[in-house]
Amino acid sequence: ETYGQYELSGQVSSLAIPATLQDSLMARLDRLVTAKGVAQYASVIGRQFSYTLLREVSQLDEATLQRELGRLVEAELIYQRGLPPQATYIFKHALIQDTAYETLLRRTRRGYHRRIAEVMTERFPETAEAQPELIAHHYTAAGMNEQAIGYWHKAGQRAAERSANVEAISHLTQGLEIVRTLPETPENNQLELLLLTALGPALMATKGQAAPEAEHTYAQALKLCQQVGDTPQLFTVLDGLQRFYNVRGDYETAWELGEQLLAHAQRQNDTSLFLSAHQALGTSAFYIGALTEAQDHFKQGIVLYDAQQ
Repeated sequence: ETYGQYELSGQVSSLAIPATLQDSLMARLDRLVTAKGVAQYASVIGRQFSYTLLREVSQLDEATLQRELGRLVEAELIYQRGLPPQATYIFKHALIQDTAYETLLRRTRRGYHRRIAEVMTERFPETAEAQPELIAHHYTAAGMNEQAIGYWHKAGQRAAERSANVEAISHLTQGLEIVRTLPETPENNQLELLLLTALGPALMATKGQAAPEAEHTYAQALKLCQQVGDTPQLFTVLDGLQRFYNVRGDYETAWELGEQLLAHAQRQNDTSLFLSAHQALGTSAFYIGALTEAQDHFKQGIVLYDAQQ
């Protein structure tokens, strides 16, 4: 009953658990001896976990694992749904998970996170593909920054693909926070650039195309493009800035950026880039009343347009 009151009040973080209550939970776990280790490993996976994943990461034999899980169920620390190997489990309260997690040494905890991330990518590729944010979380907690950044980027992209832009911003921001703790190298600059170019459209979708956050993001990305050198992200960055200035009403700057887009398309000799550049210049010309010039760019764009692409 006490656990339930704390969960309902939102006090589920270990920082919010009164010392006496946390001591009581630790004592209950300690009395379970070997089952405590299973609870600790499970707590690193998450509030809910599957039997198959716990079996793979813990490397316990079937008999031992099922016995110790049964003891945790009997102690009402976890609930069970279904039967092994299809069973799933959930900690009765988040504070029970937190307590089990906090009893692990930091080094051990990081090792568990690494093991879970590696097992999920190797043995459960469909989960890693569908929920890359889970892998990103475990690699982050394991201190494996490069792997974590890649998965935060992938998670942001997948969220944006289904228009979950707030979620995409969260994932990409976490990736940026990590990459900015790393030494400034060409490789890390390229990682930051990938995250920024994915973040820009999500910010525009949620806050508007003239949002200051969008300008700041694309300006940072442009600075990185200049540092990295010839990079395929340059056109995307210029296009984002061009849309920002067009919507804000700074048509002169938007026009200049449109010309840079066209020059870039000419260097790359890429039809899709030419199409975007003509659309950008046509829009800017239209807004300033240069209708003949706008018409010329739109006509060139129509010629290049291919419905199959």
